[in-house]
Amino acid sequence: MTLSKSNNGNIPEKISASAWKTLAILSLIATMVMYAETMLIPAIPDLIKDFHISYGMSSWILTTYLIAGAIMTPITGKLSDIYGRKKVLLIIMAIYVLGVSLGGFVTNIYEMLLVRIIQGIGMSMFPIAFGIIRELFPRNKLAIGQGIISSMFATGAVIGLVSGGHLIQNFGWQSTFFSIIPISIALLVIVARFIHVEEPHLHANSGKIDEGRNDSRNKIDIQGAITLTVSVGAFLMALTMVENGDDSNSFAMMGLVVIGVVYLILFAIIEKRSSSPLVSMKILANKTILPANIMIMIVGMSMFMVFQTIPVLVRSPSPLGFGEDPLMTSNVQLPFAIVLLIFGPTSGFIVSRLGSTKPIILGSIISTIGFVGLYMYHSTEFLVSANLAILSTGLSLTNVGAMNVIMLTSPRKDIGVSLGMSTLIRIIGASVGPAIAGMYMQTHKTTLTGIVGAFPTPDSYNLIFFTAAIISCASIGLSLALRRQLVKFPIQEN
Repeated sequence: MTLSKSNNGNIPEKISASAWKTLAILSLIATMVMYAETMLIPAIPDLIKDFHISYGMSSWILTTYLIAGAIMTPITGKLSDIYGRKKVLLIIMAIYVLGVSLGGFVTNIYEMLLVRIIQGIGMSMFPIAFGIIRELFPRNKLAIGQGIISSMFATGAVIGLVSGGHLIQNFGWQSTFFSIIPISIALLVIVARFIHVEEPHLHANSGKIDEGRNDSRNKIDIQGAITLTVSVGAFLMALTMVENGDDSNSFAMMGLVVIGVVYLILFAIIEKRSSSPLVSMKILANKTILPANIMIMIVGMSMFMVFQTIPVLVRSPSPLGFGEDPLMTSNVQLPFAIVLLIFGPTSGFIVSRLGSTKPIILGSIISTIGFVGLYMYHSTEFLVSANLAILSTGLSLTNVGAMNVIMLTSPRKDIGVSLGMSTLIRIIGASVGPAIAGMYMQTHKTTLTGIVGAFPTPDSYNLIFFTAAIISCASIGLSLALRRQLVKFPIQEN
């Protein structure tokens, strides 16, 4: 299924049938991963009961997954640049298959956290997938490919929201893992058999590193990996404490923040001096790539802020919430996932036709309108669903446009590292979003007569949606700055 090239050696403008087939396979991988993650979320109360753990300890079921994904993403991107995208993709997929296969057999929280770390490593397959799309698709059609892959995350979320609750209720939380095992194994075999991608820096026949390349570029930055691990881990643990409202450990929280800052500075120094950096500061500081990455972080922050807030709003007792059941919680969030599913590939075609900057600006404006709508109108399930649909439209446009800019601007030889950095930045945003929402809900609580427990007040939701609207306004400013930069230094999109 190797992509044929034109006589002059350039990738043809028309998308080949083999490229479409490869895109379909990679999209199924995205669907599988998001399906697995969405289905597990409703099982958290069951895991708390079965493992006899606190709510604070249960938060690490998500945190360990994010830490592993955040650390391994840039490392995997670098490895794919050195050893080839398909080879590394198969290894990471095999690790993910191991993780989901073991998930249904764990008997305590420590085994679960280990399994989640293994699954988190599997998150790092997606920068490789986007790198493969860059190799197979014409430059002016890249947005279509990555938009379709992004939309398939929403497909998995829709499937997970619809089937997760029923599967857990009837067969137990272990079934969420067991249902993924045959799918993950089948996709691993399909990738090995049917995906073929040319590696520009490898010999076509031997698969060895091109002798013309500098050997120093083919080394893994161990020091950078260690300092990045400590820094990201410290920040995420501090954010977890904030989200849990753990005021008694404020000293430890500040200590973690200090550790995170110190090791982040050390990481920047190491990467700047390294002959083979894990994160290229030159690429990261690029005046085109930097604002695009910040907008991608805002997209991740916004999405997970919604995922944290809406279930609490829907499940809290009236008049503080809607007093609904888990099924209604899924229904309220379903328009967000469905619009993301429909508009993801549509955004790709729009970006392909209009370029990146106009959709990014429009998407940032629509996202701001969605959060302003949630801030002003969230008194009924219908209003929340309608505003979530608007928000999803804006986030799709912004995400696809920003990723397209990064893919076109990054040097081809470093595309794995660049996309790995973008995914890392998105994961950081995804971690910050729930922490902000949790902090507001933790600090603005009240009780209701006759009902056990404390629940977030309306002020907490107003603060969450207002903060998100302000962040979205910042995204508008970044999109305008990006447009000015691209006017001065245009990239070739057609």
